[in-house]
Amino acid sequence: MNDFHIKCHGDRIVDQKLRLKRKKRIRKKISGTTQKPRLTVYKSCKHIYAQLIDDIDSNTLLSASSLEKEVKELPPFESKTKMAKHIGEIIARRAIDKGIKRVVFDRNGYMFHGRVKAIADGAKEVGLIF
Repeated sequence: MNDFHIKCHGDRIVDQKLRLKRKKRIRKKISGTTQKPRLTVYKSCKHIYAQLIDDIDSNTLLSASSLEKEVKELPPFESKTKMAKHIGEIIARRAIDKGIKRVVFDRNGYMFHGRVKAIADGAKEVGLIF
């Protein structure tokens, strides 16, 4: 097995090299500003992370993840997808409290499906506009 493969949950293999190629291709086209930051998603086997990034100043404005105390104190989620939706709602509430209503969604090379889509849906439900 080469360096670009990560073994994750038994037989499921994620091809990291292809995801990074997709990520580069996407990042050429999208960029975040202070008024319209980039909402980026990263997922590991167990956890999910979301950040609002201002690319002009190279600054992370907000973040939310499944490792936060606020999320860990909740009763266990039925699935990682439901947890991801909750993370989307959290980051959207924080963004709206800070005066950010519009964002650019960056799926970070992942398919827009499952946990990535759940973050987007959760953020849209609270009121973020993509």
